[in-house]
Amino acid sequence: MRRREFVTLLGGAVVWPFGVNAQQALPVVGFLSSRSPEESAHLVEAFRGGLKDGGFIEGQSVSLEFRWAHGDYDRLPALAAELVNRRVSVIAAVGGDPSNKAAKQATATIPIVFATGSDPVQLGLVESFNRPGGNATGVTTSTNLMEPKRLGLLRELAPGVSVVGVLVNPSFPAAVRQAADIEQAARAVGQHTLIANASTDDELEGAFASFVREGVGALLVTADPYFDVRRERIVAFAARQRLPAIYQFREFAVAGGILSYGLSFADVYRLVGVYTAKILNGAKPAELPVQQVTKFELIINMKTAKTLGISVSDNLLSLADEVIE
Repeated sequence: MRRREFVTLLGGAVVWPFGVNAQQALPVVGFLSSRSPEESAHLVEAFRGGLKDGGFIEGQSVSLEFRWAHGDYDRLPALAAELVNRRVSVIAAVGGDPSNKAAKQATATIPIVFATGSDPVQLGLVESFNRPGGNATGVTTSTNLMEPKRLGLLRELAPGVSVVGVLVNPSFPAAVRQAADIEQAARAVGQHTLIANASTDDELEGAFASFVREGVGALLVTADPYFDVRRERIVAFAARQRLPAIYQFREFAVAGGILSYGLSFADVYRLVGVYTAKILNGAKPAELPVQQVTKFELIINMKTAKTLGISVSDNLLSLADEVIE
């Protein structure tokens, strides 16, 4: 196999590349992310760990090419096209639904391993969980569907709050579903909410201003890669306003957020690396079942809670998987 013969057509059938040997040039894996390298370093290491589990070490048996959108989803189609033109062996599309969709729209032949927080069948990434078909498979986390649960935990942290501010990114494919789920859950318990849209830094500052102006008493930040990239700014705003707040990943709690409810994203990236290695070793994405990560964890940052003078109930503490002192 010559260096660029990553996909060969034999009688109309697609044949994926087999394992790498010393005589071949290193296969290239494209890493396409909606996020930014600065706040994703630990996730990249987890991805490299998954590759290593499958027998591939960067610089020795595989080469990685990174493309980062820094939360600007409009950049993703061009970044995906660059990787396709580079004729990479596999595209690891991570950082949520926008990168998944961009990769899928860019190629129907290069294998794609995705990490999505939504239903990959509904997104059009695969035909089914057990038999994906086509050129894509990966990991689903359902984190985008957990907003009602996060609202319930936030109400436990801040009982009696009149208005909960909700931060939503309208550019995110799951945004409509997220907002609808939150509104339905809020109506069921008589909770008033104020939903503010933000997909740019100016809009984010505008959302902050609206929360202050309307006197929201707590903050729910929906699952979204753009908000992950801006997590330090969002956590700092909540701290300045002394707002009880909940976020999707542990990284927010580590950065000073009071509550996070989500899964271990490092585990997800490791699984993406494992599947990427399987494909490099000859597996067909059409036959690799979509993996579902279902273990969620509640993290409480008691240090932040004490600093802001926010009381955490014994019941909420009993539910925590980790308490940061």
